[in-house]
Amino acid sequence: MESVGSCARRGPNAGRGVKTLARIAVAMLLLALPSFAFAQGGTNRSEFDQWLKATEHQGDVPIGTKITMSNWQQYKQFMPLGMIAFFDGRYYWKMPPDVEMEIGPSHEEGNLPKSWVEATEKYGAQTQVQVLPNGHYVLHNYYGGTPFPKPEEPYKGWKILANAFWGYTPAIINQNPINNNWGTVWAQDRYGNISASSLDYVYRMSDYITDPGFQHTYNYAPGTWYTEWIMQESPEQARYTAAIDLFFSDQEANPFPDVYVFVPSLRRSLRLSSASRCSPVFGFDWTNDDAKFNGFNGSTSIYTADYLGDRRILNLTVWDDTQGGRFPEGWDMPLGFPKPSWGKWELRHSAIIDAHRIPSEAAGYCYSSRIMYVERAMWLADWVEGYDTAHKLWKFFWYGNEVGDVPNIGHQWKSIPEAVAWDVENSHQTVWSDHGHPNWKEGGMLIDQNVPQDYRNGVRYGSPAGLMQILR
Repeated sequence: MESVGSCARRGPNAGRGVKTLARIAVAMLLLALPSFAFAQGGTNRSEFDQWLKATEHQGDVPIGTKITMSNWQQYKQFMPLGMIAFFDGRYYWKMPPDVEMEIGPSHEEGNLPKSWVEATEKYGAQTQVQVLPNGHYVLHNYYGGTPFPKPEEPYKGWKILANAFWGYTPAIINQNPINNNWGTVWAQDRYGNISASSLDYVYRMSDYITDPGFQHTYNYAPGTWYTEWIMQESPEQARYTAAIDLFFSDQEANPFPDVYVFVPSLRRSLRLSSASRCSPVFGFDWTNDDAKFNGFNGSTSIYTADYLGDRRILNLTVWDDTQGGRFPEGWDMPLGFPKPSWGKWELRHSAIIDAHRIPSEAAGYCYSSRIMYVERAMWLADWVEGYDTAHKLWKFFWYGNEVGDVPNIGHQWKSIPEAVAWDVENSHQTVWSDHGHPNWKEGGMLIDQNVPQDYRNGVRYGSPAGLMQILR
């Protein structure tokens, strides 16, 4: 295998060469708050600290309230800072004039499978963290479930980060070409140009599995606890480009996930260097460290986090997940924001952390701060703000984690049917939907027993050797 590096981030003029960058990437790696006002030219990290102070004593939002452009300032204490910036109109990406967010009841009970909750209750008290002399963090005695169900000091921020990183993931999730049930990503620039990419994927756990009907551990990729396989179906020039990420249990020995990319024109795979953590996945606005529904896809060895406080934050949790399958007509444009017809918003109790690399590993890394609004019911970050090395807001992410009825399984975390990454510095965005296929009212993400048997092949869809079977 060859090793390939990549640049840490795209510059301000990157939009002009997005198509070229994407091809190279897939080939080679694939009312401002009362206490403050937004700075001219962007949002500084210090303004988040002011937001945190100004929102210390939150009130309430009555059910039935409709938040619009005329009254949003009354409810901004329940919004992540990035959302406030969109309402404020500071960036190219702005809230549409007809935006409406109706408030409904919260759904913070029964979000996780019974087997996950039982594993948390059984093993949570034994999980521990050790900080080595080199500053790296080591997780001990983890067996499954939420590592730290009641995170406290010391290292409270890191424990919350660990809860998100090791948070609930089904034994296997999948979308595939059967019945054209693929996922779709749309990229949009400031000129309204939209390009679509269709994707197949198999994300699966290889260890610490708690879902019924699956082994606790699989050995198709020895030493791993989680693997991600993804392949492009379109556009045609990128078809069959694929990548696999391997996440290892021993993160001290493997502080970075291994990433392999299959390049169809070469008919072989390449192993990427650790510098690729900041590279765009398939040319999208998610880097390798962004591209998972928990809001963080790095590691818990060389990353830590500061606990900043708890707030109740607005989010969609129960909605009509098919609506986002039509872009742009299904979205409130040009921002690419959920329409009122999708469903009602709710308040989620969230622990807020600032995740970043430890000092000895921070040089050259693209984000100086990753503000994560980690909702406590599922320990997933629904909103994330990424600050660049100059401590300016660079990207704002929404990860639409949905709770609902899963066929043959029950009521629990259902999928991440929609997600958006807004690059506010380069006026670019990437939108995801698991219903972005011709039969958008049907299909979507498949979980566990609903995944076709062929896609449960761990070697083919969970190991580097499987990449060599793509064109056979």
